[in-house]
Amino acid sequence: MGDFNLALVIVAIIVCVLVFIFNVYLLVNYQHPDDANQAYFPKFVVVLGLSIAAISILMLPADVANRQACRHAIYNGACSLTLPMKDLWLAIYILDAVLVFFIIPFAMFYYEGDQDKSVGKRLKSALIWVILTAVVCALLLGILYGLVGKVDFTVRHLSSSTTSFPSSWDFSNNQQCIGNGARQCSAYSASASSETTWTMRSTFPEYIVALATIVGSVLFTIFGGVGIACLPLGLIFSFIRRPKAVITRSQYIKEATELAKKAREVKKAADALHQEERSGNKGRKWRKNVKAVEKEVLLLEEDVKALEEMYPQGEQAEAAWAMTVLGYLAKLVLGVLGLIVSVAWIAHIVIYLLIDPPLSPFLNEVFIKLDDIWGLLGTVAFAFFCFYLLLAVIAGATMLGLKIVFITIHPMKWGATLMNSFLFNVGLILLCSISVIQFCATAFAYYAQATAAQEIFGHTLQSLRGIKYLYKYNVFQIGFIVLAGLTFVYYTAFGWRRKKPSGRFQLST
Repeated sequence: MGDFNLALVIVAIIVCVLVFIFNVYLLVNYQHPDDANQAYFPKFVVVLGLSIAAISILMLPADVANRQACRHAIYNGACSLTLPMKDLWLAIYILDAVLVFFIIPFAMFYYEGDQDKSVGKRLKSALIWVILTAVVCALLLGILYGLVGKVDFTVRHLSSSTTSFPSSWDFSNNQQCIGNGARQCSAYSASASSETTWTMRSTFPEYIVALATIVGSVLFTIFGGVGIACLPLGLIFSFIRRPKAVITRSQYIKEATELAKKAREVKKAADALHQEERSGNKGRKWRKNVKAVEKEVLLLEEDVKALEEMYPQGEQAEAAWAMTVLGYLAKLVLGVLGLIVSVAWIAHIVIYLLIDPPLSPFLNEVFIKLDDIWGLLGTVAFAFFCFYLLLAVIAGATMLGLKIVFITIHPMKWGATLMNSFLFNVGLILLCSISVIQFCATAFAYYAQATAAQEIFGHTLQSLRGIKYLYKYNVFQIGFIVLAGLTFVYYTAFGWRRKKPSGRFQLST
């Protein structure tokens, strides 16, 4: 197998195949019927993007396993027979950046293009937008890399004299260096004046990863901070607000009549917007109204689903009500488990990252002890905590999309997800996956020490000129905790209330 560890290569290939099959399964079952047997290029991008995101999360546990591959070796050259993780990291994240900034926008522009236009015109329009994006990104990257693409490492200048090999050594706290000269050979006792800065230029691939990580970190801090709280609490309060009993037929008819009236208003507004689109009037006001209609449609679908739950119909009405009750019980169980994971995450960030020196390694020790019980148990738990952050990002983006006007929502629904919503969520997952890995590499530095990920995200990224201060002062971690706390307070104050009708939709044009 050349310079690779055979066992790791086999496991990596099997995992990649399983991830690809699972993502194809998700695509087939989540896609909208209107996209069946068409939109093949966006579907390929979706499967590729989801696979890259999942593999990138799994690469950190693989990096740890790769580090341990030669721990019990009996010959010194065993450590050269491992996977080239640093090259794999850079390849994955450059592909990640290409997908996020070029391929996914192209697929979205093409898919959302005017259906009345020919395929050639839609391709041309999408290519123009992507080429403009590529030119702007290339100029920004080139300028930034030329001006500030350097790494500043803080080091200590230590020195000592030499002497012939003595028969015995005579060192003490007062005599730490060889010879009697005034030298500083102990980093622990050296004065502050011994500190100096060692500057070197980072490689261009590492710089691309660093900038993509910064962009992803901003989104991760906002969406992840909100999602880490609303993901479990949303499930718990969904159980609290559940329908307690089946409504009467007269109540059902009354509620259905109101929903039908609201549906006609939304359809009227959508027809008016479609007419404006045909006339070429697609300004800022039009886009704002489109987002408002999309949110109204989503809320209307939720109301219809809630009404169907409260008044099941058909021959299997009792079975349907029983499944509804079991579904809400499952939400409660998953919400409680998720709340435990969320609290563990927040406690770990405070204990291990924000307090200097750390009070305890906390989850790092948990993973190490799990590895001692069974070799892959700690790795599986570690991967689960990383994946949980990605789920929190999606939950936070959906929650903020419902509350804030300027954030577009793209909900994922079983059997009813259009390709543009798929592409948007895949792009968000890919962009935030870089930051999730960096965040996990920092939060679990004790568990993931001496790995290639630590070298990229723990040393180079945190020493990059102009960026290092964001990590030095824990800007992202503090923002994450603050938003998580505010979301906990919001859900505690308002989450238990039953949702009120949103009222009649008003078209602002």
